[in-house]
Amino acid sequence: MSSRTERTWSVKQIPVQTFYDTFCEKQMLELVAGEEGLERMIREKSINRPALVLTGYMKYFAFKRLQLFGAGEMGYLRELPERRQKQILKDIIACGIPCMVVSRGLLPTPSMLEAANTHKIPLFRTRLNSKDFSAEATILLERHFAPQTSIHGTLIDIKGVGTLMRGKSGVGKSECALALVERGHSLVADDLIYIRLVGDRELMGTSAELSRGYMECRGIGIINVGELFGVRSVRREKRVDLVITFVEWQPGMVENRTGLENHHFPLLGFKVPHMEIPVRPGRDMARLVEVAALVQALKLMGHDSAKAFNERLIAHMESQSAQEGSEDTTSLWSKKFPTKVIHGACE
Repeated sequence: MSSRTERTWSVKQIPVQTFYDTFCEKQMLELVAGEEGLERMIREKSINRPALVLTGYMKYFAFKRLQLFGAGEMGYLRELPERRQKQILKDIIACGIPCMVVSRGLLPTPSMLEAANTHKIPLFRTRLNSKDFSAEATILLERHFAPQTSIHGTLIDIKGVGTLMRGKSGVGKSECALALVERGHSLVADDLIYIRLVGDRELMGTSAELSRGYMECRGIGIINVGELFGVRSVRREKRVDLVITFVEWQPGMVENRTGLENHHFPLLGFKVPHMEIPVRPGRDMARLVEVAALVQALKLMGHDSAKAFNERLIAHMESQSAQEGSEDTTSLWSKKFPTKVIHGACE
């Protein structure tokens, strides 16, 4: 088996310069003062409104975050005497804040401009209102701060189910992915997949910008999937819902015949549903992967075919056993499958 995970990492802080360069257009940011402090670090992904701090209450000041001054904060600040403004801003800056943002296109007070330039604190202005800026900036910062990992394989979007195929080099992942793309599904990443945990609730997979839409097919070489099959055949990112591992078939190997056993693959602390599919000549791997993804889609909707059939079969055997009084349900089941089932539980 190929190495499962190349490396896992998470960003602990990002420079204000990176925040500005990445989000300036989307957030309509304008740098108005403190340009010399762009190397300062944002150390938390949330946004802070320093309303209480302006009144002098500093006990729970979230100084590691980006500081957003909305209409309320700016209105209160303007009503204070200039001397009091300077003192409050000095106390805020002394805590080590990364930067300040004024929303709604409001003009910063002269005291803010002076403090930003004197203490080298980047001061931005945005035309967005506080609510919209906070929502957008939080999402964008979460992407930067999210834990990430990289893994070898191929990620395909199969009718809305993000399916990550993995296995030894040369086992047939790319060929299978190519057949799936030909059937109308979308390629997300081939060879090296970057996965990040977004919002502590879902795993999102993507590829490097350089290799997006490209795939290596042994014997053919590098192909551009988007040019061959159209723009719909490539996706920028997709949630990882299922992991399928291709294993080389060996005589006597144990294969899952009932589907009652649930296996999981660990990724960034999450347990992703996992299936192993043996590879041998004559098997249509693309069709099997497609069906596996559809089975997972049904499970996400609350329909488990294997469990439903198991319960139906047990009820049928119990009914027959009660009528004939011959064999118990366990012995009847063991004749058909090697897995032993007792009242719906797999042992």
